Amino acid sequence: MSGIDPGVEDGIKRAADDVESDEHEEAAAKEAEEDYLEPSRWWFASTLFPLLAGTLGPIASGFNICALVYNWRVYVPPGASEIHGEIIKDPAWLIAVNGISLISALIANMSLLLNMARRVRFSIAQPITIAGFLFAGVLLVCDMAALVSSPTYRIIQPEAQPAENHALSSAFYYAIFAAAIYIMTGSLMGVTVYGANHGYYKKDFQLTSSQRTLMLQTMSFVTYLLLGALVFSKVEGWEYLDAVFWADVTLLTVGLGDFSPATDLGRGLLFPFAIGGILIVGLVIGSIRTLVLERGKEKLTARMTEKQRESAVDHVNEQKQTIKIGLFAEESFSTHPQTALAQRRKQEFQVMRRVQDMAENRRRYLALFTSATVALLLWMGGAAVFTATEHRQSWTYFNALYFSYTSLLTIGYGDLVLLSNSGKPFFVLWSLLAVPSLTILISNMGDTIVKWVTELTDWLGAVTVLPGDEGVRHTLRTLLRSLTHQSFSGPGIFGVAPQHTDPETEPRASAAQIDDRLRIRLAERLRAHLEEEELDNMEEAQHKGDELQRDIHFYNYVLSRECRNVQKDLVNSGGSPKKYSWADWEYYLRLMGNGRDDDNTKSFPGQSIPNALVPDAMRIDRRVSMQDTAMSPDPLAQRVSKTTSSDDSSWGQDWSWLSPSSPLMGTQTESQWILEKLSAALERELNRQRRGARKQPPISFAELKRHVRGEVLGGESSRTEDELRAEERGMREAGADEKPETGR
Repeated sequence: MSGIDPGVEDGIKRAADDVESDEHEEAAAKEAEEDYLEPSRWWFASTLFPLLAGTLGPIASGFNICALVYNWRVYVPPGASEIHGEIIKDPAWLIAVNGISLISALIANMSLLLNMARRVRFSIAQPITIAGFLFAGVLLVCDMAALVSSPTYRIIQPEAQPAENHALSSAFYYAIFAAAIYIMTGSLMGVTVYGANHGYYKKDFQLTSSQRTLMLQTMSFVTYLLLGALVFSKVEGWEYLDAVFWADVTLLTVGLGDFSPATDLGRGLLFPFAIGGILIVGLVIGSIRTLVLERGKEKLTARMTEKQRESAVDHVNEQKQTIKIGLFAEESFSTHPQTALAQRRKQEFQVMRRVQDMAENRRRYLALFTSATVALLLWMGGAAVFTATEHRQSWTYFNALYFSYTSLLTIGYGDLVLLSNSGKPFFVLWSLLAVPSLTILISNMGDTIVKWVTELTDWLGAVTVLPGDEGVRHTLRTLLRSLTHQSFSGPGIFGVAPQHTDPETEPRASAAQIDDRLRIRLAERLRAHLEEEELDNMEEAQHKGDELQRDIHFYNYVLSRECRNVQKDLVNSGGSPKKYSWADWEYYLRLMGNGRDDDNTKSFPGQSIPNALVPDAMRIDRRVSMQDTAMSPDPLAQRVSKTTSSDDSSWGQDWSWLSPSSPLMGTQTESQWILEKLSAALERELNRQRRGARKQPPISFAELKRHVRGEVLGGESSRTEDELRAEERGMREAGADEKPETGR
């Protein structure tokens, strides 16, 4: 029996569980971060292949049902067309094999869904899924092979045996498509199991709720379409497969017009059927768009940003003081010996921002090119198939292109219609692929071409009939200035980055000036948290109490206010995460604790959150002297030499803002990263205060009071902000004709 008090023992167990949970969460977060920055090539097998199997499986089963409920051969009397042929009954063995194939596929589908819902283990469900899909596909292939092995399709009637007197029905072609999808789905899941068994990922599906929702929506759409076709075939007297074709054309809003309800009951049922089906189609397309454009966008952007970052790290030209970011894009930096640490950090930040912009532009145009290529292949490839299927109508390839184009854009004039038994099943499959692909293409065009047109329209309006508040002359001057001082920046890889003229990036800016500027910006941000009366009250409290305690309370108050502000940025991002400026980052890093003494400060008893929340390579230590800066080796030169080292961790830490662990990289948005660190700092300070441990916070009320009351700024200096700016302008004018010193 344990001798520990039960209450204490429970507390110990809870603490141990919390520690273990934190360790698991940290390990999972680290794994997710590594997968985000360096996505495995097996990501397709672990996530995309199961998603495709769960989505295409129900569609293949729907095609299999179409192949089962109708005979595969028709007798074409002289002078008639195959679409009006007389049914030739299939042999019993063909129907039986077809039915077994459908049952096998349904079992495979159910096993896959149960595994994704974590109701059946991976090791049990996946063999059933793979075997079921492959077995279903092989049965259909054997069924079709046995039927077409005879030149007469095993037709017994003498009058139907000549080649011109018989044809295959639409059901046969549905069987072809079902068999192809079954075999492809089983093969994809085989690759998934292979990767899991070889340890490339866990034996579990990493699918999100939205991905599972897409599969359920696809199943709902197929079921809705098949049941609706059954109802309308009975009401209108259509063949069932013709009703399936009509339902597909109706729900996808193509509306060719070759089939339409003729009875009052059918027209009345069309109202709920059409609106319900269009809603389901909208949900499916919305889910596809979300997965492809948002989930795919995150993965692709992260990968391209990482590649762009590695390229920038490997292309630092110390002699020209430039970093090559793209094919024709460069960013300048300074290796002047007196360059302050804050300036170096800002240069790295600007390079990383430029890398992000370049990668985002490349992603947009790559997505546009990919979606446009898929749409063109579907358009032109579909036209080629329709030319072959409608040869009896003497369709030319141009006619097929015209038909495919009007159908792809859901125009559907109806002047050209499909009359072959092979054309209608292919149209159902083709339209299910083409309409979502076109939707993705239009969305990608909205980020590129439509954006260009919008900006051009706004500019034309500003210089013609809708001038801005400053007038047409101001607009023209702004345009001429931008064309004169900045090169044209094409789609993602062209254009030289503009030279920065901010005084803080000038190599001759003094460390004292940088320090003063930082103090001024810090005070301006802190001033927004207090009203005039509160300032008076705090000044009065300063004379009555402890100044350290006053600064601690002030620091905690600012942390809580800034947490709320960043939370608003996070909530109001609207799908486009906010990107903070260097001044914002400088301010937030200071609030998190930005001094080198943070690591050396003694921890209070029970402290779990470290004193230093900001990585050492990202800190802006204002206490670095000019002599220390001049004597230390140039950090950019050090990084160039370390890019060729095999020890990635060493140079990765030195790169700070350009490292893989930079807050500008990773799964978290900038708002999430800042909010996490600020919340941790607030929690640490409150715990410190609760335990009676006190430490000088990174900000003080004295800094705010000096700025607001117009008192001394920056030690013994009495310069105001206007004087500092005037001094900076004079310094730039004096050094305008001087070329900055290069590094070694």
